[in-house]
Amino acid sequence: MEDNFIHKGKRRLLKELMREKGITDEAVLEAINKVPRHLFLDSSFMEHAYMNKAFPIGADQTISHPYTVAFQSELLHLNPGDKILEIGTGSGYQCAVLLEMKAKVYTVERQNELFKKTSKLFRKMGYRPTRFNFGDGYLGMPEHAPFDGIIVTCGAAELPQALLGQLKIGGRLVIPIGEDPQIMTLFIRRSETEFSKKTFGEFRFVPFLDGKN
Repeated sequence: MEDNFIHKGKRRLLKELMREKGITDEAVLEAINKVPRHLFLDSSFMEHAYMNKAFPIGADQTISHPYTVAFQSELLHLNPGDKILEIGTGSGYQCAVLLEMKAKVYTVERQNELFKKTSKLFRKMGYRPTRFNFGDGYLGMPEHAPFDGIIVTCGAAELPQALLGQLKIGGRLVIPIGEDPQIMTLFIRRSETEFSKKTFGEFRFVPFLDGKN
């Protein structure tokens, strides 16, 4: 699994592009600089890996634009050691960014084909989420709640209430809501029963589906 000076140079350029696009969290920028995105792509897309584009990864799923990954990661306001639940592991790129930011990541993927492929990739690359489950993201991981943050990497037609209930007080849920495009939305748990909400404009994601496949 080659990661050479050309790849590293392209990552530095990508990091600076993220900065130009408004990402200010240095931990996010450093994680983007560290994670070899080309290794999360099929070989036919590898040479384009450090463009700010999404690419297909199989099972009708995509790897998100680097800017989308950076933007969602920044909204989490993550501190090292935070417990983060990721809904939709996909290629594993977003999870790897969170791991480079020293989060304890609990991640769930509903597509068995991707689950097996990404499990193998994580082992090869040395990335170790705290938990990596094949399952229904709509349910979250109540057995491991509460979480400091929850990040959803697919577009939800409506807000899954189960996820709100798995946040700590002060915890953040970052989720794209709507059909196409979706509105990036941040919920912060203020008390047992109260949540604040803020929106951040349009993004495009594959649909958030219940069940597992």
